[in-house]
Amino acid sequence: MADEQKPKHEEQKGKHDSRHDVKPAAPKMEEAKIKQLVRLSNTDLNGAQQTLYALSKVKGVGVMLANAACKITGLSTTQRIGNVSEENLRKLELIFKNPEQHGIPIWMVNRRKDPETGKNLHLLGSDLEFTQDNDVKMMKKIKCYKGVRHIQGQPVRGQRTRSHFRKNKGKVQGVKKPQLGKAGK
Repeated sequence: MADEQKPKHEEQKGKHDSRHDVKPAAPKMEEAKIKQLVRLSNTDLNGAQQTLYALSKVKGVGVMLANAACKITGLSTTQRIGNVSEENLRKLELIFKNPEQHGIPIWMVNRRKDPETGKNLHLLGSDLEFTQDNDVKMMKKIKCYKGVRHIQGQPVRGQRTRSHFRKNKGKVQGVKKPQLGKAGK
């Protein structure tokens, strides 16, 4: 009789409920060391991404340059960027700032024969944006063909405009059929 009068929650105490006993999986040793955010050339990189593709997120660094830099430093391209040591990150930054001095070919540099200095430069981040903006302003000022196209908002590199680049012309209407008047008049 004493068993019958126990509340239900006390009866269920003895039963095993698997929902409450689930233990979280232990983190792998590799994941515990990964830095979530890596700072390189004034850019925040996702630490979980592979080195090759994480480096290409830096403005001014493409996949080809990132691959060449990984080969020079001896890093694996598939390694997570969060696992890369601070020393290797510094080496990568030096390579990106002066790629010619580290054996990277001139054709990978993003500003060959700079008009002001005549040197081959490689620009990163905000320097690249600033320089490109100044180049466009200079073309507009001297009113060369490319500058005029920039002013007009037209394509600069010789594309055809008959069927594309409609943002300047409005929405396409097509051919309208003439409406016939009412037959009774």
